[in-house]
Amino acid sequence: MTSRKEWLRRWWPAVVWAIVISLFSTGAFTSEHTSRIIIPILRWMFPNATMQTLLLVHHYIRKSAHFTEYFILSLLFLRGIRGENRGTRLAWALLAIALVACYAALDEFHQSFVPGRVAAVGDVMIDTSGGIAAQAIAALVVMWGHIRQERREKEAQARSEKEKPVPKNRDGLFS
Repeated sequence: MTSRKEWLRRWWPAVVWAIVISLFSTGAFTSEHTSRIIIPILRWMFPNATMQTLLLVHHYIRKSAHFTEYFILSLLFLRGIRGENRGTRLAWALLAIALVACYAALDEFHQSFVPGRVAAVGDVMIDTSGGIAAQAIAALVVMWGHIRQERREKEAQARSEKEKPVPKNRDGLFS
């Protein structure tokens, strides 16, 4: 029973986020539907922009959302994979990236059955790129943490050496 609870504790954020991504893949989030909200906001922000420019920015916003969704999913997969372990391992990162790529492909396959949506290999590539970027950044953060820890340890060691009493010679005088 404890192992099931432990699994749920580690993996529930990834499962919930995967469900959110699946909700974004429904007909409610087609380009046509999101443009009804995003284009007026863009028009307000950039009143002199042409409709072609606004549509292009809308497209880039949607693609950035793909990248961001799977960046987050990749980090949540890493959280589930590593469990209570500290640091990072290449195998964990590669597994997280593989899971992201598989979920992205499955999500695009799902979209091929949704009216108003199409499956796009390019979106799988963007999604997977988000997963790769997340793992690279996670590795850099861990590496930076190790560097900072080593520096703190060296500084503490240097301080403790300065605070050591100066040894006295046999006459009781400082050498």
